[in-house]
Amino acid sequence: MSKKIRILFTTSNFNTAGSGKVIYDLINGLDKTKFDIEIACGNDEGHYFKVVKSLGLPIHIFKTKTTYRPYHSLLYRILKISRFFRTHQYDIVHSWQWSNDWTEAVAAKFSGAKWLYTKKAMGFKSKHWRIKSYIADFIVTINDEMRDYFPNKNAQALIPLGIDTDYYNPDSFKNQNNNNDSKFKVITVANLVPVKGIEVLIHAIKNLNDSTIQLTVLGDNQTLYAQEIIGLTETLGMSKQVDFIGKQLDVRPYLVSSDLYVIPTLNQGRREGMPMALVEAMSMRVPALGSNISGINFVLKDFKELLFESGDSNALGLKIREMQSIGVEKRKALGERLRVYCKSHYSMETFIASHESLYKKLVNKN
Repeated sequence: MSKKIRILFTTSNFNTAGSGKVIYDLINGLDKTKFDIEIACGNDEGHYFKVVKSLGLPIHIFKTKTTYRPYHSLLYRILKISRFFRTHQYDIVHSWQWSNDWTEAVAAKFSGAKWLYTKKAMGFKSKHWRIKSYIADFIVTINDEMRDYFPNKNAQALIPLGIDTDYYNPDSFKNQNNNNDSKFKVITVANLVPVKGIEVLIHAIKNLNDSTIQLTVLGDNQTLYAQEIIGLTETLGMSKQVDFIGKQLDVRPYLVSSDLYVIPTLNQGRREGMPMALVEAMSMRVPALGSNISGINFVLKDFKELLFESGDSNALGLKIREMQSIGVEKRKALGERLRVYCKSHYSMETFIASHESLYKKLVNKN
């Protein structure tokens, strides 16, 4: 038997289930007869850490990147990381770090391992992104706009994130889906930071002046931004119309009982790479609306009628009203189309197979 390919997956934390679920599904699906897999994480905290730990694979609580300053000790700190890689004899280090840090890449190079990273969010302005991308043996992009960041990099490929459509299947929650409710239930799921634009959604619903519209917000409601938007609902007299549920490990029961999912991310900052919360809603047959920005318009590229101008609460309000007015049966038909689309375009099987092929190519194995 040929030697297994040893892969280390690295991430800062598992504080959010979004990318954590993607890493989990990828690692869980890889062929263990061909790949020997370990994980390095900056800490053992986070909403999703215990779930990833349940895979039963080695998890090293070890920071695989370091600060640039002070420069006089940078090489020493990089070599410390490199020794960790070399000691464990990894063939490949696959980084899921969100930042523009390149110290991990240098450490991997010193150890002799191939180093690749998945570009998870938009943005490529700093010199550090260019350095990181130049050093990388390979770059995985997750939407078509990202490819333009690396015009001279042949070692790159678009591999959209995959979703387990069996797990995100509304048929498992039939008894919870109440379409006869007099309320029109809108839901959004987000890491509650300012770029997510939740205030745009709140203003859109306020402008409709319709008490039958009920909004549910899932996400850490202890952040400063979350407290600001909670305060906004109180100021607007919408406290009874908006529920802040907090962070939930399993969003499926909330999605399946909703009439509409909205992702109102602003066109600024990190924006969206490929918003899995949106894909999860689509897989659960929930009709969806999204702001017309990179990442979101990639996922909804064949459903342009579901996009609205980012930051425009009036435009979003009109879209919500339109979705409300088409009735239950048409929304069901739309939800079914979205689920079928997920299964054909963002399947977990294709996602895993593409990575297996890439890993073999990187170490020159057939």
